[in-house]
Amino acid sequence: MREFRYRRAADMADALTLLGAEPGARPLGGGTNLVDLMKTGVERPELLVDLRDLPLDRIGSTVGGGLRIGATVTNSDLAAHPQVRRRFPALAQAVLAGASGQLRNMATVGGNLLQRTRCGYFTDAVAPCNKRVPGSGCAALDGEHRNHAVLGASPHCVAVHPSDMAVALAAFDTIVTYETLDGPGELPLAEFYRPVGDTPQLETALPPGALITGVVLPPAPIAAASRYRKVRERASYAFAIGSLAAALDVQDGIVREVRLAFGAVASRPWRARRAERVLTGGPADAEAFAAAVDAELAAARPLRHNGYKLPLMRNLVVSVLTELAEETVR
Repeated sequence: MREFRYRRAADMADALTLLGAEPGARPLGGGTNLVDLMKTGVERPELLVDLRDLPLDRIGSTVGGGLRIGATVTNSDLAAHPQVRRRFPALAQAVLAGASGQLRNMATVGGNLLQRTRCGYFTDAVAPCNKRVPGSGCAALDGEHRNHAVLGASPHCVAVHPSDMAVALAAFDTIVTYETLDGPGELPLAEFYRPVGDTPQLETALPPGALITGVVLPPAPIAAASRYRKVRERASYAFAIGSLAAALDVQDGIVREVRLAFGAVASRPWRARRAERVLTGGPADAEAFAAAVDAELAAARPLRHNGYKLPLMRNLVVSVLTELAEETVR
């Protein structure tokens, strides 16, 4: 590991000043992703700014029944919080599906949003990777890409975003809040992650020097009956090969409202808005659920070895929405 300097920020102004004064500075929450990448030489910050003393470790209600979650809230505290479990159970389930208990005790909400892809070529400091070294190429295109993107990819990058938590947040129109030296700001999660395009190294729309302060989940009564389901190659700690955050409101057999977000199929959490439009106002049955997924996946462009993700996501959505519809009837 290369030498680096370490500072513990005393307050928000101190953190922003430290981060803004040096291009090689990086914020440090739990370090569960950043430190691993430093060990392999993928990340080489000159300065780590520890944020754990900042007052960003609270979860509170907003007017109308939403939630405000601070950036340094740990994943363990987030998943265990009674209001998260009651109002947004899919979020609690998603966090518990990610990583191990030890990692969840350290990992933070802000860090989870900013974690880097687990593509093997990105984490290999000598392999071609446009996300790590722009212009060097994408080794996954002709190499190992079984768990790579089928939606929203480009010839420059086919990696997927690894977060479980962000998929659940995407389903419920979450807002990301941040602070800069010029003042506070916010971004809808739908705009927070940039399309991969021809600049895969630019992953978020955060302004330069911005520091995430938290996320806000707007009131969403439908979320109380939500669910997160993750498919992985082994039952223990593993990244998804496909995942789904879903919520469904059915009355007299007709879909009144539905929320769907896919994970492990694109470079960012994939809000399935086309599928939502197809389902809304129609029957809540397996045939309709399958047709909606097919409409969403019509834009998919699988590679040689990851086409299995299309039937996987179809079966996953049909299974979860069928369960939710049956629970609504009961």
